[in-house]
Amino acid sequence: MQKLLLLGDEAIAQGAIDAGLSGIYAYPGTPSTEILEYVERNQEAKQKGVKYQWAANEKTAVEMAMGMSYAGKRSMACMKHVGLNVAADPFMNSTITGANGGFIVVVADDPSMHSSQNEQDSRFYGKFAMMPIFEPSSQQEAYDLVHYAYNLSEKYSIPVMFRITTRLAHSRAGVMRRKTKDQNEFKLPANLRQYVLLPSFARQRYSELLEKQDDLEKESVSSGVNQYHDAADKSLGIIACGLAYNYLLENFEDQVVPHPVLKLSQYPVPTKLVKTLYDECDEILVLEDGYPLVEELLKGLLDHGKKVKGRLDGTIPRQGELNSNIVAQSLNIDEKFGSEIPGIMVNRPPSFCPGCSHIDSYVALNEALTGYSEGRIMSDIGCYTLAALPPFQTINSCVDMGASITMAKGLADAGEVPAVAVIGDSTFTHSGITGLLDAVNDNSPITVLILDNETTGMTGGQPSAALGKIEKICMGVGVEEDHIRVLTPLKKYHEENVKAIKEELEYKGVSVIIPRRECIQTIGSKLKAKAAQKEAENKTSVESHIN
Repeated sequence: MQKLLLLGDEAIAQGAIDAGLSGIYAYPGTPSTEILEYVERNQEAKQKGVKYQWAANEKTAVEMAMGMSYAGKRSMACMKHVGLNVAADPFMNSTITGANGGFIVVVADDPSMHSSQNEQDSRFYGKFAMMPIFEPSSQQEAYDLVHYAYNLSEKYSIPVMFRITTRLAHSRAGVMRRKTKDQNEFKLPANLRQYVLLPSFARQRYSELLEKQDDLEKESVSSGVNQYHDAADKSLGIIACGLAYNYLLENFEDQVVPHPVLKLSQYPVPTKLVKTLYDECDEILVLEDGYPLVEELLKGLLDHGKKVKGRLDGTIPRQGELNSNIVAQSLNIDEKFGSEIPGIMVNRPPSFCPGCSHIDSYVALNEALTGYSEGRIMSDIGCYTLAALPPFQTINSCVDMGASITMAKGLADAGEVPAVAVIGDSTFTHSGITGLLDAVNDNSPITVLILDNETTGMTGGQPSAALGKIEKICMGVGVEEDHIRVLTPLKKYHEENVKAIKEELEYKGVSVIIPRRECIQTIGSKLKAKAAQKEAENKTSVESHIN
């Protein structure tokens, strides 16, 4: 079979295509974005008619994937870890409705917060929902486990979580493909009330979910995904979860570990295998990239006097992502991987792209706010969050998607008038519309700036669900048309933009200002694509002339 050099994200996408994927839905968020992007540009997926869509948010992505699964087709929803918070409602209920066609929810966690607000570990969500979880240790395993995960999902009529972390998502390795599978035929559930969670139906479905748990744990023991590797030195037993297994192997010549190791990549946690390790070894070291989920389970279930080491006792740092050096230290190995960063190298803080429209928007906003006290600007998640840093130092919050408008309303309710919200076009349709409706219903004295660069800029220029719709959405929510102002954020319009912002700051109600100019990066991408197309056309013309 064909071997490809793939990112972990791409291995999941290719695995899904080869396993008979019919529909994939996602909201872009690092480190998960490349999964749908791969399907989007994949010619095989196009030929097979695989449906793909950038959703308005993660909740709608999961719900669309549920609808595809309801029709008997294999589906996938993809997001980063904080996106799972947004999708929690359908995610938690999906194990009760069950799945008809195979249904995978891919969640990419971000230990060390490379591009996120927190380090949360999505395995806790999966455990909470009583959903099987897969945590691959390599790109090849990620590809292979997608096939098994779909089969397991259909065997037990249950959605499956696929949990990865940043390093696996964004590193490459060779991946050997399997024989491809045809897409499932359209087939509705045998029980047409399966997805109706009225209490009388839901209680029965929940009972069935509970009955599946023993069988799902037996699968974790017998599938071969979780592997127990025996060894002679039983002074220590090691549980290595997902990518942590690779970090462990890197510390030993020929990748031979002298201690017994339980490689854990499928959940529920296989109690039988864990107990074997626990009974045979003097101490247990738990290596997991994220929160101490397995370590907590061990201390709760098997606390019979043996020492269990990991993040909770300080053997592994409680904060940040795992790496080979941390594993080495936990094993008292002196070898160090990588080189120290030279002292002359200084970290460069992130900054706006030269020519970014947000620069002109913030310069105008700062000037318009001259004379007002500081601390009144609530912001959101996007490129524009960089205005918290010098030289702007404009914004005062960035909590979660859509929180800028609702926090500004709360701030105004507390007496800080005017309160200002800054949100991007994609974030506005993701989670800002409902907050704007709250503000309109209470006629709150807030000024909302929707910075419209006509794309989802922070994650690479995916389509924005707000494109061409923002004014109509605002009017539909109830914002008065006279207080919806569209500005062009350019230096030549600076004075009139400042004047418009000042006028709306003085208005004792909800006003919306839309500074609109296309993202400088998407403009560049379009120009490059246009030049490449022209070059190809010229080449074709020359070849035609020669022939």
